[in-house]
Amino acid sequence: MTQRYPDFIWHNGEIKRWQDATVHVMAHGLHYGSSVFEGIRCYETANGHAIFRLTEHNRRLFSSAKIYEMPIPYTVEQINQACRDVIKANSLGQCYLRPIAYRDLGGFGLSADCPTSVAVAAWNMGRYLGADVIERGIDACVSSWQRFAPNTIPAGAKAGGNYLSGQLIAREARRLGFGEGIALASTGLLSEGAGEHLLLVFDGALHTTPISAALLNGITRNSIITLARDHGLTVVERDIPREFLYLCDELFMCGTAAEITPIRSVDGRQVGTGKPGPVTLKMQELFFGLFSGKTADKYSWLEPA
Repeated sequence: MTQRYPDFIWHNGEIKRWQDATVHVMAHGLHYGSSVFEGIRCYETANGHAIFRLTEHNRRLFSSAKIYEMPIPYTVEQINQACRDVIKANSLGQCYLRPIAYRDLGGFGLSADCPTSVAVAAWNMGRYLGADVIERGIDACVSSWQRFAPNTIPAGAKAGGNYLSGQLIAREARRLGFGEGIALASTGLLSEGAGEHLLLVFDGALHTTPISAALLNGITRNSIITLARDHGLTVVERDIPREFLYLCDELFMCGTAAEITPIRSVDGRQVGTGKPGPVTLKMQELFFGLFSGKTADKYSWLEPA
């Protein structure tokens, strides 16, 4: 199927036609992975379209750039407005946003000083892992590829180069017939999915791996933890061995793209009943309730589009 691209994109301070937002083939970011980006969703709500945790996402964009000493020539507020502008330019409602900052054409060495270019795209995404996965769940596998070790590549930056690891994990899973891959950390303990965080349920409590397990400090993950604790669920952040994937009562992935996706089996072993369990369904209800109005947004997470 031919990809239908949006008409407009925000690039270096202005709205341009999609085809006009070009990058030179010798740009630093293309050769060395020197880019940082965000994934943000805009939802349809009872009060109009709203962007979920827009400011937190774009603050993290700047934090990622800081780690890589990449100055961004705009403010968080300007990038927030660029997100709104590109939604409006494309006449979009519910959609996915992709702000990205990258080292553009400049010097040719690893440490070369290059100008930072910034773009924001928006498009209709739908369900990231499949049309019906929120309801049915997916089958996952533990990947043969591990996440990077501490003090090698900073997992705390949402950098383009980091996602080479995720590509290997995801493509291996698809090749083997699974919906998504799960990675171990260099310790041999659980890390995360190819591009999602993991939450396991034992006796009604949520268990998730710590940030030190080569994780990005996920905003959706933080939202799930906050919602769970505020609604009386216990959340435990701890090191988790691989085999606990087979022993937990329920298991799901979360992320901006994946939202809350149940996992019904891992490595061919059924998880729980093989269907989304009561805690998973409760977290879906609370999360999606933020947009339907059933869950009170006392956190000010929804920003008008």
